[in-house]
Amino acid sequence: MDHPPTYPRRSAPAQGGAKPPWLKVRFPGGQNSIRLRQLVREERLHTVCEEARCPNIGECWEHGTATLMLLGDVCTRACGFCAVATGRPHTLDLDEPGRVARAVESLGLRHAVLTSVTRDDLPDGGASIFADSIRRIRERSPRCAVEVLIPDFQGDWNALRTVMDARPEILNHNTETVPRLYGWVRPKAVYAKSLDLLRRAKEMDPGTLTKSGVMVGLGENRAELLSVFADLRRAGVDVLTVGQYLRPSSWHLPIARYYTPEEFGSLREDALALDFRHVEAGPLVRSSYHAHEQVAGLRG
Repeated sequence: MDHPPTYPRRSAPAQGGAKPPWLKVRFPGGQNSIRLRQLVREERLHTVCEEARCPNIGECWEHGTATLMLLGDVCTRACGFCAVATGRPHTLDLDEPGRVARAVESLGLRHAVLTSVTRDDLPDGGASIFADSIRRIRERSPRCAVEVLIPDFQGDWNALRTVMDARPEILNHNTETVPRLYGWVRPKAVYAKSLDLLRRAKEMDPGTLTKSGVMVGLGENRAELLSVFADLRRAGVDVLTVGQYLRPSSWHLPIARYYTPEEFGSLREDALALDFRHVEAGPLVRSSYHAHEQVAGLRG
């Protein structure tokens, strides 16, 4: 059951109209999808694919890839775009990294993507669980690359250091939207803090690829988007993803408009002109979309 966000709503733009035909997606019903879903249930794990209602779940699960979500399935924040449940999280599960590593091994993954709910209730924001999961995966699947999509850890750079010391191949932190919309879209986040995290991650380990994602369709304009792209590049970000915001329910932020595939192509060209090493832009693009192809292409 969906519940309204807990923060006061602000005036919002109108819904963007009927969903265009280029947003049709594949239903997750194939054999690989069934096997992956069963394994996730057996190991008592969560996937952001399901919790956040990702439109690419059918395509990705049929390829045997999923983004595993650490630290439970309840978030301490209530971002206006996100379908993940908000509330008081359960106690920390210290056995979770071991189960994650077993799942990665069972699936035979060559590229594992780990994310989490935001846990502002934990002293380190859950950084130690990220680090332990990376190490456990390396023990069981030494040839598997690991990508982590982390929260902002409330600006705790020691927590960031804990994750970076575990040496993920890709460190991802999403900026999500333009600064003007942060109070509406990400009310507990700070744009400058997200940029600082990405910059510091690159300084801590220049060899780790850094990555960030932005949604469009929330009321931003092109000039604002290009300014964010430039800020991310100045912070040393290597990989950029740009995708269409899709409203999870009537409780969530409305869609201002749908961008066309041609507009995404134009944004990609503008971003590449800023010398990002890779840009993934399209209506259904999400943070981990084609992630295994990205790291393979950048690392050779």
